[in-house]
Amino acid sequence: MSENALQNNAHWGVLKKISFRFFSILLPLFIFLNNNGAFPFISGLLQLPALVLHKFIPWFSEHVIHYKYDFKIYTNGSGDTSYDWILLLFIFLVSLTGCIIWSLFDRKRKSYNAAYYWLVVLIRFYLAFTLVLYGLIKVIKLQFPDPSLNRLLQPFGDASPMGLAWTFLGFSKGYNIFMGIIEVSAVLLLFRRTIIVGAFLSLAATAHVMSMNYFFDVPVKLLSTALVVMSLFILAPHFLKLYRFFIQYESAQLDKMYKPVFKKRWLYFSAYGIKYLYITVSFGTLLYTFNQQRKTYGGDAPKPFLYGIYNVESMRLKGKTLQPLTTDSTRWKQMVINYSGYARIKTMNDSTFNFSTVFNTKKRELTLGSVDKESAQYILTYQLIGKDKLIISGLKGKDSITVSFKKKDLKDFRLINRGFRWVNEYPYNR
Repeated sequence: MSENALQNNAHWGVLKKISFRFFSILLPLFIFLNNNGAFPFISGLLQLPALVLHKFIPWFSEHVIHYKYDFKIYTNGSGDTSYDWILLLFIFLVSLTGCIIWSLFDRKRKSYNAAYYWLVVLIRFYLAFTLVLYGLIKVIKLQFPDPSLNRLLQPFGDASPMGLAWTFLGFSKGYNIFMGIIEVSAVLLLFRRTIIVGAFLSLAATAHVMSMNYFFDVPVKLLSTALVVMSLFILAPHFLKLYRFFIQYESAQLDKMYKPVFKKRWLYFSAYGIKYLYITVSFGTLLYTFNQQRKTYGGDAPKPFLYGIYNVESMRLKGKTLQPLTTDSTRWKQMVINYSGYARIKTMNDSTFNFSTVFNTKKRELTLGSVDKESAQYILTYQLIGKDKLIISGLKGKDSITVSFKKKDLKDFRLINRGFRWVNEYPYNR
């Protein structure tokens, strides 16, 4: 649509009007019910519908479509829960029904130029803020952390597809920055002159994310697919001219977008002042928040006391030395301290047990409390000898226990020590 056509309220075709009615219900509903942090200052308000939907969607699922699942599970770390899929179905049905009713009662309207403009504004802001949010947590390297000690020790074949993707993406800080810059460039969607460029970059970024989510079983398929659809929706009016330009090599000029006219200057300056103030404050808040999170649990977070991988050299239980038999589920093989307050212990038969840790550095005491089914608790003293020797001794209940460890040098891992090289005489594929 040209700017003149929009201003003159040119006639729309029937299919175009029907499509607009459907998407003008579907996309805002998805945006308002899946805020995902895109609008930080009104996120609390946008969560209010969830209080009703958390009761309605399970009822709708059970009594209308007769699909039963664990109704206590809502959107969590996974955005592809049964609740989310049924909510999407409900949004689709509401949009379809609303489109039919709207079409019946509003058949004589020639066009929806102004309404289309504001719908695109909503989509632009949601898409831009969502991608900027995800881009910043990549640039600051919060989304994909460095491979943890547990990951480094995990057999390659035991990793889940999502775990493999997170390790692959988390390994390279440079690749995180590259992905983050592409996603942050969606900020171009917020300005009229750069909307098309921003939409192309957003489509590239969201298509990449969507493919990762589908092919590595990452449970954010619904959101990433919606972001691709929104990018295409912004570009849709220009498809024919883009095809002529890129495929047929014909000269073409893109139509200018509709621009609202402010009859009073104070309205003009107020509108744009609010817009740029909101953008500046939102981005500043995101940067500050993510920078603080990086210092708390990101790459700049302090390592826990005794951080490292400790291989067992010898172990005595009840005064007897336990031999390193691979079938023994009692004798320890390894202890990993990766996160503050937690330790993981692997036994000789490769069983793993998670423990909470409490260190008293003044008394050199360590308390291990089981967080698994086993209710074991260890009251121990620890002794550090040199840089790589650790001895713990004390009681497991009423039984005496002594374990001697040697700390593993993390540079022994090829994934860490290989580094970047300009020259490779042969492929280093291990």
